Amino acid sequence: MTTVEDFHADHDDWPWNPPRPGRATFHYLILVTEGELRHDVDHVMRTVAPGQWLWVRPGHVQCWHDPSAARGPFILFEPEALRPDIAHQLAPVISHDAPAVLTPHPADAFWLEQTALQLLDEHRALGRRPLAAHHALRCSLLEALLLRLANSPDVAQAPVTAKNASSANNADARHLGGTPVYVRFLDALELNYRELHRVDDYARLLGCSVRTLSRAAQAGAGTGARQVIDQRRLLEARRLLGHARWTARAVADHLGFTDTANFGRFFRQHAGLTPAAYAARQAAPDC
Repeated sequence: MTTVEDFHADHDDWPWNPPRPGRATFHYLILVTEGELRHDVDHVMRTVAPGQWLWVRPGHVQCWHDPSAARGPFILFEPEALRPDIAHQLAPVISHDAPAVLTPHPADAFWLEQTALQLLDEHRALGRRPLAAHHALRCSLLEALLLRLANSPDVAQAPVTAKNASSANNADARHLGGTPVYVRFLDALELNYRELHRVDDYARLLGCSVRTLSRAAQAGAGTGARQVIDQRRLLEARRLLGHARWTARAVADHLGFTDTANFGRFFRQHAGLTPAAYAARQAAPDC
């Protein structure tokens, strides 16, 4: 637990000069109270204004921009910090495809900021009370904050268009009008996207017909189930090529493509450039 301004002061020009992408292994949660924060999440730049929260989740590739103009609490926590019953209630907001920028309900905004400040105070008060009580209080404050933040309008169900649902720049489709079948489809996809690549694979896994799954995808994402599968594979390919610097051959093997040429055609069709060109662009110092 820290603040954006302390993080900036402690790290001087790292990791934003030059920008260095990295893959998150735990949750980054930032409330901007002053200024503006720019931050890349999965190669899409997000702008976070005062009153908004940035949430980078484990597995996301992130890239900092100079945060010196921003102020606010900065919370980092591992997934294991949440009790299973709380994690279950938070499933829509802690999933990898939840919105990266959250705007709380106006009635919650003040209390969210106060809870974040309480959490910061408790973190800095190590030794004020017994260690067990200190740890329990921090966990309780974190859970209270996340449960309130999970009810942000961004996470609520709303209509979605085919254009933004199929875009690699929009990872919010899960929370925009998703039916139970569609949400189960996304959960199954997240576990099996490396091995299962056909719509009928998922229909069989979910115990429904291809037609039912296709309708659920259309209702939940405004696009076909095949496009949802392809976009998830493309996202992982972008992460591995851009941050991890994997070769096209390694990515092809990892994602279950029959060969590198097949993967190259897939990537160029969906990303608009070859894997090598994409990797070279991501290696440039501007993220």
